[in-house]
Amino acid sequence: MARRQREQQRQGVRHLLQNLLKKLDIEDTLDESSFPYRLINSKYYVCFSHTGAHDKNRSNSNKTSPSQIALVISHHRPAGIDIEHNNVAWHVAQRFYSDNEIAVLQTLPKNQRDYIAKLLWQIKESFIKIHQYTLAQGLGIDYSDVIPALTDDMNKDLITISHTNDQSNHQIAVLQADQTVVVF
Repeated sequence: MARRQREQQRQGVRHLLQNLLKKLDIEDTLDESSFPYRLINSKYYVCFSHTGAHDKNRSNSNKTSPSQIALVISHHRPAGIDIEHNNVAWHVAQRFYSDNEIAVLQTLPKNQRDYIAKLLWQIKESFIKIHQYTLAQGLGIDYSDVIPALTDDMNKDLITISHTNDQSNHQIAVLQADQTVVVF
């Protein structure tokens, strides 16, 4: 069942890409031979995300969320995108998040902590896609500096954060209604 759903999501994101390219009047083909994905002719970067399959690392893992797919295309540099409906189980966050992130998250009320922990997971997944980190490597990177902006703007439909690290400056966009994070 999960394998069939993953294949449907895989086909769905490729279909979404073809429709978007058609709408943008771009004739191109996806090069899936290496990460990050790029379009062959234009060299635009492409990143996909999908959600809806069971995930044993998330809370409510006995439920299946509605499937959603999303993609981002970037002309200048790799971008990352992640959709997530389920919260990150607290014991999973404690295992993978930095000591600084855990310390800040523990100061928040539980419902806010759970929501921000999910957004951090999405931010980390987006940066993993950009930099091609391993999962453990990417989840271990400290993004505690973005938590205040996430908590201050929790009631906004769109949160944007500028994040600078040793490598470059990125913008983080949180689309709350769609439960989507885009890093570009």
